[in-house]
Amino acid sequence: QLESAREDIRELLKSKFCHPILIRLGWHDAGTYDKNILEWPKCGGANGSLRFEVELKHAANAGLINALKLLQPIKDKYSGVTYADLFQLASATAVEEAGGPKIPMKYGRVDVSGPELCPEEGKLPDAGPPSPASHLRDVFYRMGLTDKEIVALSGAHTLGRSRPERSGWGKPETKYTKEGPGEPGGQSWTVKWLEFDNSYFKDIKERKDEDLLVLPTDAVLFEDPSFKVYAEKYAEDKDLFFKDYAEAHAKLSNLGAKFDPPEGISLN
Repeated sequence: QLESAREDIRELLKSKFCHPILIRLGWHDAGTYDKNILEWPKCGGANGSLRFEVELKHAANAGLINALKLLQPIKDKYSGVTYADLFQLASATAVEEAGGPKIPMKYGRVDVSGPELCPEEGKLPDAGPPSPASHLRDVFYRMGLTDKEIVALSGAHTLGRSRPERSGWGKPETKYTKEGPGEPGGQSWTVKWLEFDNSYFKDIKERKDEDLLVLPTDAVLFEDPSFKVYAEKYAEDKDLFFKDYAEAHAKLSNLGAKFDPPEGISLN
C-alpha cells in the first residue's frame, strides 16, 4: 500500500504542483517534537496529529488544511497507511520529485488516536523573531537537531512561496509567482521555486533580486558564525547540500515516531 500511495502522490504532484505544501505538512507534523519529554505521544513529532482541526488551526499551520484535502483521497484509498506515514511519504516524495536527493526513509509510524493528544501551539519556528539565531536554536535543539541540520533543513525553502495571507510575510505576488503554476501569487525564495537545488543559499548570499524573499530566519544563516560555515558550503556545493539535507530530512521525519514493526519498513 505504501508503494501504491507513493505512485498516487507522484501523480498528484504532476497535476497540482503542490510539492512545497506537502513538504511543509510533513515538517509541521514532525517538528513539534520535544526530546525532553520521553512519553509517546506527549513528546509530539511525526504521529499524524496534524490531521486534527485543533492543530491545523495553529497559526504556524495556516493553509495546511489544503494539503490534508489533497492527501485525504489517497488515505481513503489505502486505509492501511497511517496519516503519520502518509504525511512523511508525501514530504519525501515531493523533495525527490522536485529534483532533490533521495531520502533514506522508513515507514510504519503509528497514528495518535485523538485530538486531545495534539501538542500545544508554539512548537514550530517563527519567521521574524526578535533574535533569529537563538530562536532557531531554541526550537531545533529542543527537537534534538544540530546547527548543521538547522542550515540544511532551511534549504528546503528553495521550494515554495510565502503567502502574506497565511504567514504575514512576503509580497502578494512577484514576477516569478504571478503565473503560478498552481494558485498564483506569494513571494518565493528562489526563481525556480518548484526545483529543488541549492539556489536558496546562493540567493540569500547575493541578495540582488528584490522579488526574492529573505526572512530574518534566512538572513541569519549568513550572519551567525556557526550557521555561516554550513551556508557558505551549501552555496558552493550542491552535492554536499543534498547529502546533508537527505540525512537531516530523514532524521526530522522520524522524530517522536513510534514504529510498528519497531525497526520500520523501507521502500526501495
